[in-house]
Amino acid sequence: MVKTHTLILLGAGCAMLSACGGNGGILGRDRPDEFAVQRQAPLVVPPDFNLVPPAPGAPRPTEGTASAQALDALFGGPAPRSSVESSAIERAGTADPGIRSSVGDAGTNTVAKGRVTRDIIAAPEGDGQVTQAIIPG
Repeated sequence: MVKTHTLILLGAGCAMLSACGGNGGILGRDRPDEFAVQRQAPLVVPPDFNLVPPAPGAPRPTEGTASAQALDALFGGPAPRSSVESSAIERAGTADPGIRSSVGDAGTNTVAKGRVTRDIIAAPEGDGQVTQAIIPG
């Protein structure tokens, strides 16, 4: 009985493995060669190749420092300004060099806009006919 089961299993295993070896299966089908679909042009060195390798120890050929490049990228660099922009810059004047130190000072007057903004957003809707302004005193 054990020999019969063994022979049946061996026969079934051989039948299954023989299906993998034929050329008529999935791997043996006729299909185009994926590398022959398009011709590859040969690599050619351009005739006018004027790049010169950098000298050892020479600085990199960049324009200015990284911070100057960042400022040019953010603010446009030396581009001409419009008349409105030039007028606004002239009216603004120059800033005090220590302005950043005085902003955080306890004696600097500031306006808390958080509460006011919250009150404006929470105000009931209306047509605007009945409005009043209250200036605290």
